[in-house]
Amino acid sequence: MYHNIEFRIDGLVELEIPGSTRLQQLILQKGTRVRARVQPYIVELKRRPIEVADLFLEDGSAARAVRFASFRFLDE
Repeated sequence: MYHNIEFRIDGLVELEIPGSTRLQQLILQKGTRVRARVQPYIVELKRRPIEVADLFLEDGSAARAVRFASFRFLDE
């Protein structure tokens, strides 16, 4: 299921593009909205666990380990 999400902070995301072996860097500005499938998980760091998600965009690209704190779900 795809969700509408909005980024809450400015940041850099590395995208996996289908058919490409290189990652593409994308600068996101606060307020950028996308539709994505969200696959959440926890990353264990030395100090504490962090909630992240892999975002699978409608065009087939994917952003991995995006911090949950950096985006929010929009009402559909």
